[in-house]
Amino acid sequence: MIAYQSHLVIDKTAKQPAYLQLANQMTNLIRGGELRAGQKLLGSRQLALFLNIHRKTVVQAYDELLAQGWLESRAGSGTYVVENLPEMTPQPLADSQKLIINPAKTAGFLFNEAPHLQRPVLLSSFQFHLDDGFPDPRLAPLNELTRAYRSNLLHGNSYVRLGYGDTKGSAWLRRELADYLNETRGLKITLENVLILRGTIMGLYLVSTSLLKKGDNVVVGSLSWAGANMNFMQAGANVLKLSVDEYGPVVEELEQLCKKQPIRLVYLTSHHHYPTTVALRADRRLKLLQLAEEYGFIVFEDDYDYDFHYLSKPLLPLASADRAGMVLYCGSFTKAISPAFRVGYLVGPENVINHLAQLRRIIDRQGDLILENSFAELLQSGVIQRHLRKSLRAYRERRDVFCELLRTTLGNCLDFQVPDGGMAVWTQFDKSIDLALLAEKAEKKDLFFSNGMHHNSPGSALNATRLGFASSTPEELEQCVDILKSVI
Repeated sequence: MIAYQSHLVIDKTAKQPAYLQLANQMTNLIRGGELRAGQKLLGSRQLALFLNIHRKTVVQAYDELLAQGWLESRAGSGTYVVENLPEMTPQPLADSQKLIINPAKTAGFLFNEAPHLQRPVLLSSFQFHLDDGFPDPRLAPLNELTRAYRSNLLHGNSYVRLGYGDTKGSAWLRRELADYLNETRGLKITLENVLILRGTIMGLYLVSTSLLKKGDNVVVGSLSWAGANMNFMQAGANVLKLSVDEYGPVVEELEQLCKKQPIRLVYLTSHHHYPTTVALRADRRLKLLQLAEEYGFIVFEDDYDYDFHYLSKPLLPLASADRAGMVLYCGSFTKAISPAFRVGYLVGPENVINHLAQLRRIIDRQGDLILENSFAELLQSGVIQRHLRKSLRAYRERRDVFCELLRTTLGNCLDFQVPDGGMAVWTQFDKSIDLALLAEKAEKKDLFFSNGMHHNSPGSALNATRLGFASSTPEELEQCVDILKSVI
């Protein structure tokens, strides 16, 4: 034990108690084989003297190791490393192993990293932003939500309120959502057709994991959301792509695919195609539903910003015209209020909702019941509906201001169509402009926007990106465009 005294170093300035430092270091010596099974340890006084610490510290460390089963105390004899440890003889490291010295950074076991999951997480901390199309949280009804959350947190039966709930989500929210979606989307559903989620990405994961199998064919647009494609690839599906034009995905190509091979699922953002923002034309909608019924494939309709359409009357979702139970309709409050509030929903036939709820249970036992009930209260009282009307007016003004700024200030450098809805403008930059370099230069002036590289298919360079306008005021948008102009 004296020989290993140099391995025991107590830092009296550290936050961790000295006895735990000593216990952890001795545990490492036992694990490493430096202290052998059955070896007698120094007495508490002697070790305290060697380490220049109080004897009570050593006693506490020994007691901790006794409780954990590393040591045993023998009456009248002293303290020993337990006998039943496996023999651990330190082995010299091979040259290839000497680089792996920090287990907190590098695992000792092998695993395969999936390239399709290598997608950076967006954490923008810049003063100005033309993002992917996010809402302005300054418009969110935070005072009303605070009051509703407090009320649901404090009032009612605490055992029920703060306990386990239905895996499908709050019954109150599901009921309010069913009424709201029936009224605004033309659906004909009850609460039994609704599964509450953390967001659309959770709905995609549940559907991909439980309804797809390896080798299934999934169809998306040639320009599509990477988050959806990642889920399909993770499930082992083959991702097939349709051309996208000014009216959305070309459904006629889908019919040809169906004739050649079985299609299991079609993913689309019918209301505002991601990333180009165009709406799927009416005749293509009808054709898609006919094909789904004829060939038996699932339609996953991601309606990520239905509430923000700037024409007099938006098209109803595909789900409203589904008569054969082929459509799974997904949305969330992420774009309506704020990404911080993880409340979304999936609508589908009851048997599918029950099936997906069983899988959800082993991933995330339930959502935030207090938050879900708070949203139910805001829906019931009309707060969310009033917020959406106010936000729609604000975002329409910002869209108009932003598009006019782009046209008058940068019209010779880029091309775009004024979107009928949504929170972003699909912008095609002149081929002479290096979009990646432009984004880097803009960041140095405290402006963030995506360089659009993740929209490129292998071998293609669109030189286009989404410029979000909703999260900035008209004055901020003017500053954003001025920065863009300066870096161009």
